[in-house]
Amino acid sequence: MADNDPQFLGLVELGEQIRARRLSPVEVTNAALDRISRLDGALKSFSTVTAEAALAAARIAGQEIAEGRWRGPLHGVPVAVKDLCWMKDTPTAHGMPLLRENRPSEDGTVVARLRAAGAVILGKLQQTEGALGLHHPDIDPPVNPWNPDLWTGVSSSGSGVATAAGLCYGAIGTDTGGSIRLPSSCNGVTGLKPTWGRVSRYGAFELAATLDHIGPMARSAVDCGAMLGAIAGADPKDPTAAPEPVPDYLAGLRDDLRGMTIGVDHRLVSQGVDEETGATFDEALRTLARLGAEIREIGFPDPTPVVDDWTPLCGIETAVAHENLYPTHKAAYGPGLAGFIELGLKLSAVDYQKIVLRREAFRGQLRALFGDTDLIAMPTLAFAAPTLAKMASIVSDPSVLQGVLRFNCPFDMTGSPTITLPAGAAANGGCIGFQLVGRHFDEARLVAAGHAFQSHTDWHRRHPTL
Repeated sequence: MADNDPQFLGLVELGEQIRARRLSPVEVTNAALDRISRLDGALKSFSTVTAEAALAAARIAGQEIAEGRWRGPLHGVPVAVKDLCWMKDTPTAHGMPLLRENRPSEDGTVVARLRAAGAVILGKLQQTEGALGLHHPDIDPPVNPWNPDLWTGVSSSGSGVATAAGLCYGAIGTDTGGSIRLPSSCNGVTGLKPTWGRVSRYGAFELAATLDHIGPMARSAVDCGAMLGAIAGADPKDPTAAPEPVPDYLAGLRDDLRGMTIGVDHRLVSQGVDEETGATFDEALRTLARLGAEIREIGFPDPTPVVDDWTPLCGIETAVAHENLYPTHKAAYGPGLAGFIELGLKLSAVDYQKIVLRREAFRGQLRALFGDTDLIAMPTLAFAAPTLAKMASIVSDPSVLQGVLRFNCPFDMTGSPTITLPAGAAANGGCIGFQLVGRHFDEARLVAAGHAFQSHTDWHRRHPTL
């Protein structure tokens, strides 16, 4: 369904309405809080709602805008953040009941930058335990707003559900093995995974340090570009945050793709991909071609080694992230996260070094592809709108895990930026997306390509009936 409900305006569209004073930050914040109150008891996307603080921020934003002190497209717009982002004096549990009383003494960098941009933060969004693949057994997982029998994606499940359901205008997610792209695809929203280091990780609980990416999830590519512009950039608190200048991601956008080359390895993207996913992906390619893009056949490097290496590498890095907590609180961990840490603890230094070498080789092979190709197109999942029952078989059926990891974790291993775009609907009522992959720090091209695609399609404007 697509309509003009203010709760389903794009973030940038709403920001323009607020700047023109046709809508007030307090008005839209109250509407969002009311919608959360009415709907989130069933959807379970929020772990904490900070209503009082949100309304206080909305009042300040309204006053500043009235006085002509406009901060940018996020000013006065209600957003929310994944529960692993530190918020001062606010419960920040990382999806772990063990940490439910944790209240950071400061904001993480992403939260601080959202506040500096004038955004109104509604609260914290539910996630899987430790941002891995499963919700803790003591936590009710978020519910897909399109169909409660469908998977929400992991680990930014609350971010995908809240954005799709119109409970916020944009959300922060993180991606270590697909956790911006999977919930974006499954909930029919747009997700932008930046280059590793493009966004500071200071004040965000770690899953795997060299794989973790922080990025926006919103209604459109333009909205994601606006959010990324607010949160990206160097940070003295995080020495791994990249010093590259942050461009204006909304500058010079067009509704065509003339002069852009998009690479596709048709053999790779058809192997093990179901009919609905394949048909949706092919139609997306036809749309990109109609917009003027040159669709070029490429030979993508075999992703099997890095897909296989992602699990042990992530296990090692997760064990490091939890080394001061896990040994003494092991009983409080869910079986999924505990098992993953144990896997990491068992691997040898020799095994680790072999993984590092294969990872670097794959990075080089992928980098070479971008010599004459601007973007690479891929599905996000090998199957369309998976059910909860299907995903419950992920341990016993290796093809399910492969279908999740195959098109996702390679680009966490390389740190490459991607944008996930809604592109179709499945027969079971769920959503189907696809992704474009870019050169490091070429997020502006991803936003431009996403905007052009969304200028000629309306999948991003559809929303569930609730």
